Amino acid sequence: MQLPVVYQKAKEQVFKIWTTLQPLLTVHVGLASSAKAIIILEQCGKNKGYQEMDACGFHPEGGCCMLDGPEKIESTINMKTLWKNISVEGIDIIFSRDAGRYICDYTYYTSLYYGNGRAAFIHVPPLSTSVTADFLGKALQTIILEMLKQCGEERE
Repeated sequence: MQLPVVYQKAKEQVFKIWTTLQPLLTVHVGLASSAKAIIILEQCGKNKGYQEMDACGFHPEGGCCMLDGPEKIESTINMKTLWKNISVEGIDIIFSRDAGRYICDYTYYTSLYYGNGRAAFIHVPPLSTSVTADFLGKALQTIILEMLKQCGEERE
């Protein structure tokens, strides 16, 4: 599902995902336009600091995702472990604790909030001659399969 670059609409879609589909895990993928050949595994979402305007010229009330929410929410997926245990030939993978303060981080925090931490966020580079859609798809598949293994270990 493609989410709009609009805070309120993204929040509504994420809420709908969690309430209607009730997934074991939701994996969000966002574009990091400055990253040339790097995949970034994001560990947590932050609740405050959203002052940049979205595609419709709005930003959240008080610059905040959830007025009653905690300052940050960690994913139940241990991204640092994932980062240490995974490699994809032809692209660097890095670990991050700051997804920025725009729609990506906002969406991630909202999903972590509604999903009780059962969400993940991956920043990917723009498509290029070296990072093709096919290549990126295979890299994401490898990463998500490792995430699902972590989910399986939690359930046992």
